Amino acid sequence: MQNSRLRLLSYVVIAYMLMAFAWWSVLLFQKNQNAFDAQRELLEWQLASEQKFNGTATERFAILLSQMEELRAANRRQEWMITSEAIVFVIILITGIYLIDRGYRKEVESARQKRNFLLSITHELKSPIASIQLVLETFLKRDLKRPAITKFSQSALKETKRLYNLVNNLLLSAKLEEAYQINTEEVDVSLLVNDLVAELEEKYPEAQFEVEEETDLPNLQGDLSGLTSVFLNLLENAIKYSKEAAQIHVKLQQAGKYAEIAISDQGIGISNKEKKMVFQKFYRVGSEDTRSTKGTGLGLYIVREIIRAHNGTIRILDNKPRGTIMSLRLPVEGVKESTTRKLSLQT
Repeated sequence: MQNSRLRLLSYVVIAYMLMAFAWWSVLLFQKNQNAFDAQRELLEWQLASEQKFNGTATERFAILLSQMEELRAANRRQEWMITSEAIVFVIILITGIYLIDRGYRKEVESARQKRNFLLSITHELKSPIASIQLVLETFLKRDLKRPAITKFSQSALKETKRLYNLVNNLLLSAKLEEAYQINTEEVDVSLLVNDLVAELEEKYPEAQFEVEEETDLPNLQGDLSGLTSVFLNLLENAIKYSKEAAQIHVKLQQAGKYAEIAISDQGIGISNKEKKMVFQKFYRVGSEDTRSTKGTGLGLYIVREIIRAHNGTIRILDNKPRGTIMSLRLPVEGVKESTTRKLSLQT
């Protein structure tokens, strides 16, 4: 409410400045015109007097005519000066209003994103901590048999891993803002993607994966940890934003000096407006109070920055008839080729 009042007050002040400037411009034009009219009348009277008593061929008459032309030219220059100054002032003022309004909108959006981030991170931290606490309290209060201990322990380990991934994302996003260093090594992208798919098949048994790839894809020179984070984020997003049993298609191929990886889903899709914004830090679609999907708004930001650090690109495309395609290009120039190990996938 306070921000809205300040913004309204700013608009009132700007409107007053524009009206005041317009009024002073009109007054300046009138003053200039009055001065010109007075000098013109004086010269016209002198010309009429010279013509009446001495004729039009005298030297003084020619001087008066020259002064009349100079007066008119000076008046035109004054009018152009006033007009150009008015135009420049209006342009500067409009530009200033635009920049102020854009800055205000960015601050409002940044505040909204930070609020959403705080709400989401609070929920994301509390949920695994509460689960782990419940498991430990159960161990303390009850004498459990081995199968129950194993079940609860697996649940606690799952929540611990979730908590670890969350903290790791937070640390990685902070590192990306400062000085992200790539620990270069040879990365078998086919093996990496297939291993992640196998892991996610176990984690999300209802999801269906299909991997299509060329044989003998070249290895990449890159950061294995960073690329793992990239593919894991994209694959889990494809599952998370699918309303029903997720159907994920992964395609790996070589295009010249690049490896192309496309991850397609049949989910809710991303609007053209959102495509320009989802890579921003903390950005998530909708309000944190009503959103059903989990997350912190860091995943795609991390993905984009790591891809950039590898001199690659990422694009968001529409899948037909529905869903999203995340299309990545990573350079493979100068990397020797090797035969990749294939995993048997259940689709």
